[in-house]
Amino acid sequence: MKRKNLTIGSIAFTIALISLIPATRSHAGTTEEREAIRPFNISIPAEALTDLRQRTKATRWPDKETVSDQSQGVQLATMQKLARYWSTEYDWRKCEAKLKALPNFITTIDGVDIHFIHVRSKNANALPIIITHGWPGSIIEQLKIIEPLTNPTAHGGSASDAFDVVTPSLPGYGFSGKPTTTGWDPIRIARAWIEVMKRLGYKKYVAQGGDWGNAVTEQMALLAPPELIGIHTNMPATVPGDIDKAAFAGAPVPSGLSADEKHAYDQLAYFYKHGLGYAQEMANRPQTLYALADSPVGLAAWMLDHDGVSMALMSRVFNGQSEGLTRDDVLDNITYYWFTNTAVSSARLYWESKLAFFAPKGVAVPTAVSAFPDELYQAPKSWTEKAYPKLIYYNQLDKGGHFAAWEQPELFTQELRAAFESLR
Repeated sequence: MKRKNLTIGSIAFTIALISLIPATRSHAGTTEEREAIRPFNISIPAEALTDLRQRTKATRWPDKETVSDQSQGVQLATMQKLARYWSTEYDWRKCEAKLKALPNFITTIDGVDIHFIHVRSKNANALPIIITHGWPGSIIEQLKIIEPLTNPTAHGGSASDAFDVVTPSLPGYGFSGKPTTTGWDPIRIARAWIEVMKRLGYKKYVAQGGDWGNAVTEQMALLAPPELIGIHTNMPATVPGDIDKAAFAGAPVPSGLSADEKHAYDQLAYFYKHGLGYAQEMANRPQTLYALADSPVGLAAWMLDHDGVSMALMSRVFNGQSEGLTRDDVLDNITYYWFTNTAVSSARLYWESKLAFFAPKGVAVPTAVSAFPDELYQAPKSWTEKAYPKLIYYNQLDKGGHFAAWEQPELFTQELRAAFESLR
């Protein structure tokens, strides 16, 4: 996530990886070839697993932090525990098996291969939904919710709750191609997502997203294809301009705010002061992050330090505490970035986007919002109603954070069922 407008081994191993990751394609070929949806097979070579373990074991560690808390970043003890588990016990093949068990596809749009998972419900009246991840997320975030959404009767729901689920990988992320030219901002990605749903033949669908997924989903709504009947977001853009300006400046809490608004203001001010560094670097100099492509532990630390609450949660996981995420959950996502070599290509989205992240965009389609307490800010209902004039659902939850679908899949599934009930 970021706030833009900042005022914000071997040759064989290499060849194997290159053959796995979709290349950015040119516009050559017939229209049918370019628009075809092709099956995509996943198989990380054994050499890549060996290389990862060797690099992790060979990490050159910095000195221990000079404080007793996380105020200087991810603590040394946490990263050493992560590296030890990653290089000795972690099994990527379990995650790979989960991915391979799902229908994976590739289609080429604007010269770039777009990877997506597409699971159709057995319910003929299922509502199609396209769900978009953010950074440092990926399709790994959605793996826990696909089955409950497509097969609700086996997960506490009714047949009328069923969805067809499409979960694409953003360009430059995961198994999608890496753009070699500029211009792939959330608006262009939104156009691509509309094309994906068109190629899948859907005449009616909804869209969902958080983080970059929210930016893309809102832009889909602004493009207003007639097939898109509503959206849901777990990181809405609702902050009034004067409130955002004051929070970014670290000004005292403005007068006249309700308790919920004051809480949101405090969260925003804290994020702008303590949590924006990674986004500023990726927005200004993404190509400089060579270390993330060379060091697994460097990549892991960068990805853990997205926001203070998520970092603390993941640190507790590696300290042996039970949380919404497990050690394998965290490492599945990081390992996915590592094997696809997308640390730098994914960071470029921050450089590309010119959108103000938290500012209302004038979305006019029916909108549903789930406000999780440990998000970068928990959007108050008062701001949300003004930002989305066709607000059809709003709920403040008592647990869950930035990676809500990943951390709290049952709650998240319930939220999507409730959010779109009126649109079925």
